[in-house]
Amino acid sequence: MRLTLTEFVTLDGVCQGPGGPTEDPRDGFTQGGWLVPFFDEELGQFMSGVFDEVDAFVLGRRTYEIFAGSWPNFPDPDDPIASRLNTLPKYVASRTLTRADWNNSTVLGGDVVAEVAKLKEQPGRELQIHGSGALAQTLFDAGLIDTIRLIVFPVVLGTGLRLFAEGRTPAKFRLSAVRSTPAGVTVQTLDLAGAPEYGTVDF
Repeated sequence: MRLTLTEFVTLDGVCQGPGGPTEDPRDGFTQGGWLVPFFDEELGQFMSGVFDEVDAFVLGRRTYEIFAGSWPNFPDPDDPIASRLNTLPKYVASRTLTRADWNNSTVLGGDVVAEVAKLKEQPGRELQIHGSGALAQTLFDAGLIDTIRLIVFPVVLGTGLRLFAEGRTPAKFRLSAVRSTPAGVTVQTLDLAGAPEYGTVDF
């Protein structure tokens, strides 16, 4: 399977607490819910298309607990997002969880990089990460993420956890698709393309 990351970020790269003020208040973050004013019908359709490609999920503990606390309340088998999240395999990367009770969930113990590498060897289409910023950083640094769907919202927060903070492993990506929504959200699909290349600008 290909490992893909779908991440909501602000213009200044913040990925913390996109869905609501209580979603992720770590370190005193008070600006949660910043995506809500921009989430229009076209972005909803795009996200439904993303979930059409999934065969399994790998999630960080915090994202898993947020999802497990809400999506089982929407058991609609015809909903393109709820139906996948509630039925497909979900692998949770956590050093603290000992059990995961949401249907078809498994806690990944030990070396998460090695465990996810094994999952990628299984047949299928996409193994998807959604949110899960800390996990995404670990797997990005390990070179395991094949494609990033970066969904950029037209807002600057000035504080909060960033997806590509200082210390990330240098990498180059190839833009394979780009689109924008009426609300001003930009969706970039980027495929891993090796290490960065450098040069000198001639004036």
